[in-house]
Amino acid sequence: MSKQLYEIGDQPPLGEVPEKMHAWVVREERFGDPVKAFQKEVVDVPAIADDEVLVYVMAAGINYNNVWAGLGVPVNVIKTRNKQGEPEDFHIGGSDASGIVYKTGKDVTKWKVGDEVVIHCGMWDRNCPDVASGQDPMYSPSFRIWGYESNYGSFAQFTKVQDHQCVKRPQHLSWEESAAYMLVGATAYRMLMSWGEHQVQKNDVVLVWGGAGGLGSMAIQIARAKGGIPVAVVSSDDKIDYCKQLGAKGAINRGQFKHWGMLPHWKDTVGYNEWLKGVRGFGKAIWDVLGEKRSPRIVFEHPGETTIPSSIFVCETGGMVVICAGTTGYNATVDLRYLWMRQKRLQGSHFANDEQAQGFNELVLSGEVDPCMSKAVVYDELPQVHQLMHENKHPHGNMSVLIGAAGFGQGIHRPDRRRGVATTPTHDDWDGARGIPDVMQDDDAQSMSAVTKNVTVGDVMHQGLISCRLDTPVGEVSKTLVDEHIHAVIVLDANERPIGIVSQTDIVMASQAKTRTELLTVLAKDVMTQGCITCDVSSSLSDAIALMVRSKIHRMVVVDKMGSGQKAVGLISMTDILARYVVGK
Repeated sequence: MSKQLYEIGDQPPLGEVPEKMHAWVVREERFGDPVKAFQKEVVDVPAIADDEVLVYVMAAGINYNNVWAGLGVPVNVIKTRNKQGEPEDFHIGGSDASGIVYKTGKDVTKWKVGDEVVIHCGMWDRNCPDVASGQDPMYSPSFRIWGYESNYGSFAQFTKVQDHQCVKRPQHLSWEESAAYMLVGATAYRMLMSWGEHQVQKNDVVLVWGGAGGLGSMAIQIARAKGGIPVAVVSSDDKIDYCKQLGAKGAINRGQFKHWGMLPHWKDTVGYNEWLKGVRGFGKAIWDVLGEKRSPRIVFEHPGETTIPSSIFVCETGGMVVICAGTTGYNATVDLRYLWMRQKRLQGSHFANDEQAQGFNELVLSGEVDPCMSKAVVYDELPQVHQLMHENKHPHGNMSVLIGAAGFGQGIHRPDRRRGVATTPTHDDWDGARGIPDVMQDDDAQSMSAVTKNVTVGDVMHQGLISCRLDTPVGEVSKTLVDEHIHAVIVLDANERPIGIVSQTDIVMASQAKTRTELLTVLAKDVMTQGCITCDVSSSLSDAIALMVRSKIHRMVVVDKMGSGQKAVGLISMTDILARYVVGK
């Protein structure tokens, strides 16, 4: 008689599907930091449709999309699915996996029970007219990311997927390595190999942002495998050798340049010329790596707001900047003169279709691309590794978590095909596996952490704040900044909610194209920087510190929930925290 539930690491007999399964589950009432949002639960094993397969998950990949799912922002994935008619009031995430087929739907012919597979995260309705007509399913309104926009992802013992999502598992890789590469790899493959004349060709220079990261490490290897010349951009010199080992010609430390950010207005002669000096220096650094004056025909983009101006500028005439994300922000600025006169292409790209996922997997099967798995963790540590990613403290490369596999390094059936550099993870050498690091690492970190966990923002914050309204004239705002000796004021709406900031820089930039008389009549809403990072007055001080560190800011607005809205009530700054806990005031 079969068991109703098997424990983690206790694999059911092949093809035997129990009624229940262990899973890491997110629910609306727990939305927040991953260490709180993800909780262990026992749930029913899902039923499968005619075109689906049930896979016993051996290992799962870790991606930022399920940090978002746990936070509940920018989308409440549970409520969104409920509106679409799905009944479950929970979310089981996970958009990368390796595993074994345990059950197939009646229309499935490609896979059978016992097949070892890697799963890609692109899913769609096979009956959608766009899909049925042979169009790229990535453009179908039915397209979804499995394990984020759909339920029953890989953070459970069993997952259900559409049969086309499965590809052959590389037999020279472990289960955890096999789970680490597909989402970022297939995304990078579509970016570099699917845009007609702008797919990578022999001797193409390919500039890769974030070369040591999950996406960048895949892009370098794909470009190299297709005959291109990858040049990486990294955040520190210690990542340069790593990128070279992957196949990059060389790498540029972006910390050597200061021109990053949104493009100065073209009428701001001083600011624009300063930016031009910086971006030309960046272009020369590319030439220095290559040893010749050649510009990239393809720029592999994902930072977005801070880098797009430079990417467009350094891209070769007739070349392409292809982007799949906006990790530094979404309001990218472009000098259109360089775009149209040099006939450059700015191309958006999102995940991959079956053909592209299969094309990338072939490179892994042949050994031309390594998964670049930096670390793997055991099942119990899944929330912690998401927390590290949320706080940007995770290692570069790709990460995975064991689900059904009983230990690290299992599943390698063809060790003779492995590359020279071993990629099996060393679990014990990662401090993150033992818990979330404190924000302030010093001799007093333990006592500091203990205090801040019991102190709220309201205990330390400055009551009240200097603010203005949307319709406040810039002349009045300027007088306030000068009289109060401050750099910026908070912009409030009619309900006292913080909606933006007017800084000295905002006003000076606006003055470049106006007379003094004209400037004094401009309103705050016309020059403000939209958006305002806030924290609740009842939040723990440790959470506020973590948010400021992640956002790279010195202070933020404190709000108090008022019914369905919130009202600005003060400010919290690093200075306040230093004064209380370091200086002792």
